[in-house]
Amino acid sequence: MAENAIPSEVAQLSFEEALAELEQIVRRLESGSGKLDEAIQSYERGAQLKRHCDAKLREAQARVDKIVIGADGAVSVEAISHD
Repeated sequence: MAENAIPSEVAQLSFEEALAELEQIVRRLESGSGKLDEAIQSYERGAQLKRHCDAKLREAQARVDKIVIGADGAVSVEAISHD
């Protein structure tokens, strides 16, 4: 698996689920409890979750960016092309 690849079990999470798990990992790492190997695994999982959350936020931003306000003040949404 490529280093930057997001595992399928992470990719299937909603933004909120991924963020909640990431917050738990951060709290656990900040507490300093646990073994070094567990901390490394948690850090790696946290990095995957962060990349997933970043991707979800970029997707949401792209959707918001496609909301168009016309000259007459009418609001419309342009379809995002997936070329």
